[in-house]
Amino acid sequence: MSSQQQRSRRAFLKTSAVTGLGVWLGAESGAWAQDGQSANEKVNFACIGVGGKGDSDTADAARFGNVVAICDVDETILANAAKKYPNAKTYTDFRKMLDEMGKSIDAVTVSTPDHTHAPAAALAMRMGKHCFCQKPLTHTIFEARRLGEIARQMKVATQMGNQGTADSGLRKNAALVRAGALGTVKEVHVWTNRPIWPQGVDRPSAALPPPNLHWTTWLGPARFRPYGPGYHTFGWRGWWDFGTGALGDMACHTANMPYMALDLRDPTSVVAQTSGHNRDSYPKWSVIRFEFPANGRRAPLTLFWYDGGKRPPQELAPGETYSDSGSLILGDKGTLYTANDYGGGGKFLGVDVSGMNAPFPESPGHFAEFVRAIKGGEPAMSNFPDYAGPLTETILLGNLAVWADGKKIAWDAKNLRATNAPEVAEIIYPQYRRGYTL
Repeated sequence: MSSQQQRSRRAFLKTSAVTGLGVWLGAESGAWAQDGQSANEKVNFACIGVGGKGDSDTADAARFGNVVAICDVDETILANAAKKYPNAKTYTDFRKMLDEMGKSIDAVTVSTPDHTHAPAAALAMRMGKHCFCQKPLTHTIFEARRLGEIARQMKVATQMGNQGTADSGLRKNAALVRAGALGTVKEVHVWTNRPIWPQGVDRPSAALPPPNLHWTTWLGPARFRPYGPGYHTFGWRGWWDFGTGALGDMACHTANMPYMALDLRDPTSVVAQTSGHNRDSYPKWSVIRFEFPANGRRAPLTLFWYDGGKRPPQELAPGETYSDSGSLILGDKGTLYTANDYGGGGKFLGVDVSGMNAPFPESPGHFAEFVRAIKGGEPAMSNFPDYAGPLTETILLGNLAVWADGKKIAWDAKNLRATNAPEVAEIIYPQYRRGYTL
């Protein structure tokens, strides 16, 4: 693409936010990206990771723009995606893709295992590319902070893939809690049915990787280890080097509504009980306690997280049968119980909210928010600097406590430091393998 074409594209993407938003903003079905639009009127996406959740993220990109490049370390997955997007160039290494296709790309989606999120997103944003990244935003706390800083510095549109953030039910519940429906909130309890993959296990025996898998590229920035069955394509979530365990997988969903309602940023301490673990594979279960100080909008409170079959005490919601995943917000006037991962619906127990006025901004749809931001509109709710990054920092702090396994961590959020536990620094700050950088 010539420099003149690049300038034309940038001008279009800026002015369309003012003149053309009404065409597509109302639905995430892709009405804006309809037949008859010229190629220059669409955002050009490169998609990193196109299997699993990456399949639907790439489909979202295709509904709102052109998928011009796709990347996956598994050539079987890549070949299947190439059938859906025959005009997209194919790659097995995102670094090569961004190097060769940078001038043709406006935005990227990152839908890889957790350990690769930050280096892929950071490289794209430093090139001025808008970035959508799956949850959790990063593998470590420092990476979450850094991606927010890069996004703000580069003035790019960003969004994390916690889709429930755009749900009206979640936003309504959060608005009601903020408006005081429950009175003074002192406790939040969040639980999940994860893990649904092996955790608390020994490392598999070394084996030859399948011929379709570029194993060293899959490892990316992680420390080298031989391939073994149980890493690719799904079991990686249970390993410290690659995933973030049950907490990292689901808390950006299941704790999202309480986070929005109560501004659950910058806890001052965290402690965990677990089944025990070998610091290679996450534990089979954990119960984590976060302490949050008072801020300008709420009193101090405690957040409890449960996974691996653990649940809150039943007496907290008399008469209710806990769902597999859900949340409880306990105030001095009433309780909100949501019986799902996404924070909508649910029941207000002990309080009538039917007459309460708690306005909230409606969303045009999760991915539509991202595209709106690319075109110069307001930022997506779950943008990196203001929402997704701080949420991810809070969630991943729980893994410091899991690593410490019973030791209470005193947390200095401003400086990203466990003041009483220097031994957890390796979980805060990643060490990348040569060839990868933040």
